[in-house]
Amino acid sequence: MKTIRALIDRSIDLRAGELPALIISFSYFFSLLCAYYIIRPLRDEMGILGGIKNLPWVFTGTFLVILAMVPVYGWVSSRYPRRQFLPLVYSFFILNLLTFYALFHFQISPAHVAQSFFIWVSVFNLFVVSVFWSFMNDIYDKEQAKRLFGSIAAGGTLGALAGPILTTWLAQPVGTHNMLLISAVLLLIPIACIKKLTHWFKQQPQSQLDDSYQNPIGGHWLAGFTLVIRSPYLMGIGLLILLFSTLSTFLYFQQASIIQDTFSNSAERTSVFAMIDLAVNSLTILIQIFLTGRIVRALGLAWTLALIPLLLIVGFIMLSVSPVIAVLIVVQVLRRAGNYAIMRPAREMLYVVLKREEKYKAKNFIDTVVYRGGDAVSAWIYDGMRGIGLSLGQIALIAAPIAGIWALVAYRLGIKREQIAAKGKRHE
Repeated sequence: MKTIRALIDRSIDLRAGELPALIISFSYFFSLLCAYYIIRPLRDEMGILGGIKNLPWVFTGTFLVILAMVPVYGWVSSRYPRRQFLPLVYSFFILNLLTFYALFHFQISPAHVAQSFFIWVSVFNLFVVSVFWSFMNDIYDKEQAKRLFGSIAAGGTLGALAGPILTTWLAQPVGTHNMLLISAVLLLIPIACIKKLTHWFKQQPQSQLDDSYQNPIGGHWLAGFTLVIRSPYLMGIGLLILLFSTLSTFLYFQQASIIQDTFSNSAERTSVFAMIDLAVNSLTILIQIFLTGRIVRALGLAWTLALIPLLLIVGFIMLSVSPVIAVLIVVQVLRRAGNYAIMRPAREMLYVVLKREEKYKAKNFIDTVVYRGGDAVSAWIYDGMRGIGLSLGQIALIAAPIAGIWALVAYRLGIKREQIAAKGKRHE
């Protein structure tokens, strides 16, 4: 046991008292993404069954639902301390899952429920993951974030691996709709983890100096929006997310078109989506274990943030030359794995230097409204480009310089974050 502990300490660079919190945070993210990836393949297939031509409307519907939910989240987070409002968020989504289970089970308006489920899963994923990282940024300081966030992200990757495996094993024997119940049960684990991590945080020196975590965050219900527009730094993060979501949407639509043209059978398409998820998550965990920490230390935060956009320039050029299934899968797998293993942990480090209200409200606004707003707008832009006759290859060529702008924004944000951290004060 001592040998294992020593190995963990050396590989992760743990300090005294951090191992219990790391294990709980790891388990928290594992159960969260396992719950999501159990239902993700079903969502993607429903997107195709509903018609690719209808996807811009579905993306717009997702954005409108996000707009309706953000003020509610702002109101709740303003009036309850995090130990209360975080469990409320997960309890709300558990109730949603049980509602969809009942609708599917009794076959109530299947077509409309399918479209609603696609929208709901898209909202669910953004909200629960955003809340998770807000909490992580709140309980870990900026020095701990650099050392531990890669390992914590690996917990989510293992959950993302376990989800498709569970779906593959259990979907046929227990029924597809019954997988929603398994997902709901898994969401109970984060609620228990929040309680344990809050107790751990109370024992830390930073909580002794600042006990505001015990109180409601305060502010008004639209504070997320106002905080963003008043801060050039937060505006920059918003632009980063906007560019990221735009290129992700372009690739998602190209994926849907190419897979629809390649496979005519619904079961085959669902299987391909699951295999892509499995490949992405397998590669992600390998990068997180062996490369993420080394990349951040070797390149620094700024170049780490710019790395994936720079590689995506090459990927879009490849797609412009040969927009076929093999090239698409390679680009999509590398992009998503790079985002989860490298870009996402590095991106979350941008928030560590912020105040508590900014971590929860501004971050949630950026992660949901800006993200899904970018999805909705870029979906219509993509639909317009296809409408005027542009091919998949031509659209990929247009996307390449956008990835270059994304890389530049990411690099400049990394530099700014290091400047703020070096000053030893929180961003105002």
